[in-house]
Amino acid sequence: MSSLAAAEPSTTRFEARVERRDDDEVVLSETYFYPEGGGQPADRGTLDGVPLAHVESRDDEVVHRLVDPEGTDVTAGDVVDCVVDEAFRTYCMRAHTASHVLYGAGRRLFDDLGYGGFGITPEKVRVDFSTPTDIDDAALVDLERHVNRVVWGAHPVSWSELPREEALALPDIAFNTKTEEGLDAETVRVVTVGPATTSVRESPTDDATGVDTTDGDWDVAACGGTHVSNTREVGPVTVLDRSNPGEGLTRVEFAVGPTAIDRRATEKRALLDAATDLGTPLADVPEGIERLRTARDEAAAERDALREELVGARLADLRERTVERDGETWLVGTVEGLDANALADRARGTVGDGLDVVALVADSSLAVATSGGTDANEVVSEVTDQFGGGGGGSPTAAQGGGLSADPEAVVAFLRGE
Repeated sequence: MSSLAAAEPSTTRFEARVERRDDDEVVLSETYFYPEGGGQPADRGTLDGVPLAHVESRDDEVVHRLVDPEGTDVTAGDVVDCVVDEAFRTYCMRAHTASHVLYGAGRRLFDDLGYGGFGITPEKVRVDFSTPTDIDDAALVDLERHVNRVVWGAHPVSWSELPREEALALPDIAFNTKTEEGLDAETVRVVTVGPATTSVRESPTDDATGVDTTDGDWDVAACGGTHVSNTREVGPVTVLDRSNPGEGLTRVEFAVGPTAIDRRATEKRALLDAATDLGTPLADVPEGIERLRTARDEAAAERDALREELVGARLADLRERTVERDGETWLVGTVEGLDANALADRARGTVGDGLDVVALVADSSLAVATSGGTDANEVVSEVTDQFGGGGGGSPTAAQGGGLSADPEAVVAFLRGE
């Protein structure tokens, strides 16, 4: 016995006879509760007034698990009143249909689109695509626009049972044996999001992308889930994010209903705040951000140039105060404003031209470069033995980090003072 929920999703209250009762598990003569499967969660609701913990398909039966088996004494043969949580059923219907609409949009926007499954949670819905197309932020915007245009376009949604081979032969059908259950049966349930009712549309074409949204069925998929009867019932859809779950897939996450509305309001509020901070009209925010980016880059370039001048002046000053150690000329000192890698680059670029060893210290970092007479690794080792930390490198270039002493104390040690 299978669930009748997908065939009659508007039925949310019914009576049925108890076929079997085993502690918290109840099997009914018929049921309109949707059992978890294919990415759609199980219906919520009550059986004989007792909340259901879960509904699942098992061994060709739909098993209803009770939260509190002590809350009812129903036994086999009893007729019970069953109530499906209408709000959650409606949410799942809207979310599931929205996923089909989104896949239909993906087929029109992305190359060689493959279907990798989907999943519904109370907060959001995911659809997994396989496609060589780079789904960037701009693609997400186009995807969301298409979906909401189709919702507004009032496409009829229908479902029917077809022989398996006939279903497989349908053009552009989404048919994934890894993610949908029951696809090995002789018949397959096919859900179709049909062509738009053009009388309620402003235009059959999405002006932003030039895609004709009335060209044939919008989406056709093998699916056992519950759906609305028209896309207008879906309501607003907001694309949330994308990620890469692996195996060449791109995961697109979206929300319907209140979550979608709240997300849109949050984004609009952030955009309005940005416009206020920029002192520009809302439509000019991108240009305002570009001006800020240009100013930031110019300021960073000026900062880097000034830093180069300061470092150059500091190294010139240190060159005037070199020390002789074991017949070699050492340039030793502190240099501010450089990270560990930049410090190492400076040491390597300064050694030579009369300097046998260059040892530079910045904060807790040390960089040593030599012309080959002194082993840079040994210098770093001597410093870390004295002041903690660690490091290493080659005989002519080595680095140390995590020094626990004041930089001037490290410099004094290196100068042999």
